[in-house]
Amino acid sequence: MKASGNALPYLRSATSPQASAERWLGVVWLLAVAAFGCWLVGSRALDIGSDTETYAGFFESLDQGVPETRLEPGFAYLSYGLRLLGLSVPGYQAVLFALLLVGVAIAVRIHHRAFPPTQAYPTLLCASLLLLFISPMFVNASINAIRQGLAAPLVFAALLCFQQRRWWGFALLGALAASFHVSSLLYLVCAPALLLKPNLLRALAALAFVAYVSGLSMNVVGAVSPTLYTTVMEYTANDNYRAGVRIDFAVFTIFWYVVVLAVSPWVQPAARKPLQDGASVYLVMVVPFFVIGWGYFSNRYLLPGWLAVSLILAAACCYSRVAPLRQPLLLGAGLAVACGVLFFYVSRGIVI
Repeated sequence: MKASGNALPYLRSATSPQASAERWLGVVWLLAVAAFGCWLVGSRALDIGSDTETYAGFFESLDQGVPETRLEPGFAYLSYGLRLLGLSVPGYQAVLFALLLVGVAIAVRIHHRAFPPTQAYPTLLCASLLLLFISPMFVNASINAIRQGLAAPLVFAALLCFQQRRWWGFALLGALAASFHVSSLLYLVCAPALLLKPNLLRALAALAFVAYVSGLSMNVVGAVSPTLYTTVMEYTANDNYRAGVRIDFAVFTIFWYVVVLAVSPWVQPAARKPLQDGASVYLVMVVPFFVIGWGYFSNRYLLPGWLAVSLILAAACCYSRVAPLRQPLLLGAGLAVACGVLFFYVSRGIVI
């Protein structure tokens, strides 16, 4: 009863007229930030982003209908629909970025419902965008790996639904993600691992990490399925990019999981389990890399997980026991600074 009594005043203040006004102000600010991002990404030159010109050319070729293409049907018909609306290439690019933000908003919403109702959804979305905007990986998803970028937040959302036993949400979001980028299936088939206890999941992830960095996973795939091995090694082969085991990527990936575990004692007690659940989803999202992440441009297998970690750390910030980190006004000011960082990244084409 004592805990309940301590919680009620906080909940009342969260639903007070002042709190409601702050939330609406936050929504207006988020819409302004979204408009800025759409303008910035939509108006970029065709030489910013290695695939920008390719997507622009595909969009302009849709006047006669959807041609035979290697692009996924969901993305192809989305592009065709936007072409029918008479959009220009900048408008097309802006809408794609807007849809990426919608995917982020969906993922944050599903993530938010796992946490205590002591932070408003717009606050968590603000913190999530702040961390995404300062991430070169997010810029990569915005201007380069566009199809996978559209799919990535939906993959995270689908896996959260699986973890929360919301099967229809998992199926619908997973299907939508796969319609944008077929690689989404790699992560979705790993979803049953979320049924394992956290310690067992960590142990399996650790074994996968060791198998990868030792070269064992590459050798096993080569021996068991030479066709798969050849497919992975020949996909977008490039003399300027190093194939093989990427220990730097593997260590960088595990580093962020360790960071989430390290900050979990600093979040409010009721938020620790949801935060650790999000970290479990992150582990599942990086498993495909540890299995086949030794071809060219292998960091593409890590893009969804690297984006998801920004949303997980945003939750750690919003539910931190350190009061300034969860203040909406400070987070809003931080997002303004992050907009400047995003402008710098996009204008110079800085991606990872």
